Formats: sequence, structure tokens, C-alpha cells
Amino acid sequence: MSSDRLPRLLALVPYLMSHPGAQVSEVARLFGLTEKQLIDDLQLVWMCGLPGHTPGDLIDVSWDGGEILIDNADTIARPLRLGVDEASALLVALRMLGELPEFQGRDVLARVTAKLERAAAEGAAAVSSQVQIDMGPAPGAHRTITEAVRAKRRLRLRYYVPGRDEITPREVDPIRVVVVDGRHYLEGWCYRAEAMRMFRIDRIVEVEVLDVPAEPPAEARPMDVTAGVFQPSEHHPLVELELSPDARWAAEYYPCEEVTELGDGRLRVALRARDEDWVVQLALRLGESGRVLSPAALADKVAAAAKAALANYEPAAGG
Repeated sequence: MSSDRLPRLLALVPYLMSHPGAQVSEVARLFGLTEKQLIDDLQLVWMCGLPGHTPGDLIDVSWDGGEILIDNADTIARPLRLGVDEASALLVALRMLGELPEFQGRDVLARVTAKLERAAAEGAAAVSSQVQIDMGPAPGAHRTITEAVRAKRRLRLRYYVPGRDEITPREVDPIRVVVVDGRHYLEGWCYRAEAMRMFRIDRIVEVEVLDVPAEPPAEARPMDVTAGVFQPSEHHPLVELELSPDARWAAEYYPCEEVTELGDGRLRVALRARDEDWVVQLALRLGESGRVLSPAALADKVAAAAKAALANYEPAAGG
């Protein structure tokens, strides 16, 4: 299974469980797929399940007449023990859900959110800071953007770019809202970049609909997101990493140009990176489970960033 397909299936199955009878065409549009790609995914889901692989162990899914029905997938909703990062991500997703114009049941959502925050009480401060940094969306952003897409009106945004830790002003002619790997994105023609761009809606800190019609140029075309939002090319820097067994997930999650087994469960991988800051963030996330092999200058940058991070935990002089 490709690295981009697994996260999509993990988002697709719970969605179908909560939307019985959803139409093939609508689900395909929501996940940014063609109907053929969606049916290919459904055929794969049909072969998944618990060990044993008898009919009673496998997920049962059908799409006769364009209506998708799924059963015997209860194990996918099995409760998990959440770490701080996972609880933070779930809180972000719940708050995004509450912004959807078509969502009903905000009272229930508020109770679920409060319960999750109480369950993560020990990491509440960390969760709150993560939500502030990673999200901070404009109130009603999803609804405002959806209405602008329908009305074909230009948007003025202030957009948080985590790689540079800055907020940039943008004017965008919106084309569509699409879900990729469980996240909502605005796709449109960005006048700052003079190109098509994808904007994560949870990183749009301000949004305003302008009294100007959206008129993207003729060359503006929606992006094929079946391989994910980031599509590496030869223009992106090539980075080599060594991964311990605990970090092998990175070789499955990110598209790699080369993967080499080193023994004892270790891997050497070569992948194209969005930019150097992205590699630094990944390396810090991996910690002792991974290290940058090349380029050497980038390995030095990671080492410096790790040293600076560790310095924050050193006791103050005289403390």
C-alpha cells in the first residue's frame, strides 16, 4: 500500500461509518478523488479486517447504485490511549468540525471536546499551546471560504506559514475546498505567488470576502491531490536519513526515492524535502530514532537546533 493511501483509508472508513448511504460521487469529491480511485479504495477496504481473513473477520462494504454502505468495521473505533500531540490533533479536528456550515450537533461536540480536554488534563498546557500555534483559525473560516467558492468571490487572507513561523497576507481567487489526509484545504490562484496554491484552512488566521469577482487566469488548474498535497520534484532538496526501528514509519508515511535496509531493523532513506526547516522539524520529532546523514550542512543545522532546544531544559544559573 502506498504511503499516501493508508492515511486516506484511515480517514475514509470512519467517515463512511458515520455517513451511511453516502453517495460515491459526493465522497469522491470530498476526498479529492475520481470515482474510479474511490472505488479502488473501497475494493481494498473490502479485503481488510482482523486476522483470520474469513468473511466474518473482514470489513463488509458495498456501493451498489452509487450508495456506499459499510459494516463490520467496529474495531476501527476502538478507544486509543492518546498522547499530548494526538490529543492536540484531535482537538484541532473537533474545532474544525464545528466550523463546517453543514455540521449539526454543536452541543454534543462541545461536550466531547470538554471531555477530551479533561482526559488530557496533565498535558492541558501543552495541548493549548499546540492548538494556538498550529491552528488559530479565523472564526467561521470554513463557512466563509465555502460561501466565497460558491459565489465566486475573491478572498483576502492572513495565512500562517509554520516553516517560516510567519503570517503572510494573501489575495486568492478560490476554486475549491478539498479534503486531503483528513485536513481541509482551500485551493485557488494566489496573487502573491502568481500560481495555484493549497492553503490549510486551520492555518488561515483571518479571512475576508472581497467585493471582487474571482477571475483566476486561464492557466489555473486544480491540482491532482491523490498523491497528497506535497508532490516532490527534482527542484526540492534531496535528503538522506538513517532511521531506527522506532522511526520506520517515516519511510512509509513520506514518499521516498530510495529505501535501503541496514540490518537490525534500521533504514537509510532518501527523500525530497519541502525545505530545510521541514527537515529540521522532522529530525527533532524523530529525536534519537533518526538522524540526517546528508547534506552535511543540513545535518549541522539539525544538531544546532537540537542543542538550542535542549538548552531550554537546563536549569538557570543559581536556580
